[in-house]
Amino acid sequence: MSFRDKKVFGYLLASACVFFWGITFVCTKYLLHDFSPLEILFYRFIAAYAGLWILRPRFEKIAARDNILFALAGFSGVILYQLFENIAIHYTNASNVSVIVSICPLFTAIFSQIFLKEKHLSLWFIIGFVISISGVTLVCLNGNKTLEFNPKGDLLALVSAVCWGVYSVVISIINKKNYNQLCATRRIFFFAVLMMIPLMFFENPDEIFENTTRFSNPVNIICLLFLGIIASGFCFAAWNKACKIAEP
Repeated sequence: MSFRDKKVFGYLLASACVFFWGITFVCTKYLLHDFSPLEILFYRFIAAYAGLWILRPRFEKIAARDNILFALAGFSGVILYQLFENIAIHYTNASNVSVIVSICPLFTAIFSQIFLKEKHLSLWFIIGFVISISGVTLVCLNGNKTLEFNPKGDLLALVSAVCWGVYSVVISIINKKNYNQLCATRRIFFFAVLMMIPLMFFENPDEIFENTTRFSNPVNIICLLFLGIIASGFCFAAWNKACKIAEP
């Protein structure tokens, strides 16, 4: 595969991730009727971790010191990003959240320039960013003249975008270590699930482990599997791969 073909493949992977992630807002909004934001993440991460083991049923030797990077990626891009996004959707509408999190590339570029010394904030980047965010806003408005702002939810969505910027920088560092993408992503979710377990004790145990009627709804199961296997397992691995291809 030529260099140009690799770049095209990387952009296609990134586009597929954006497409699937766009659907997550609808799935999450539906699941919030029966699950808390924390529960959605916990079940989603477990499904993602199991799915990645199915795709890559083997271990990969990883330097012990690099576990700090994987843990940081799991905390910033998996737990914090997803948690703030899910809570934001609870307080505001999905359109607002989808527009606000679209500015993730801006924070990624800012943090990359600060911490990785990469020059992304060029004039063409700013122009492209303005055009893209304008397009997303027009699609999400869907004929409405104004957005209905909800300060609490909108601010949480903004914080989630910042967390994704941190995650992207950490992933850039991990990609330079040349680990297998599926194994690396699986380890990120391993730390995410590990760190989620203490948080689950803040939830009502009776609601979590005894309210099984929620799982009798096939739509709930489909949404959880989509969020876990497709939107998390596949998309995170594909996004990490796309970031590695796109790196200069």
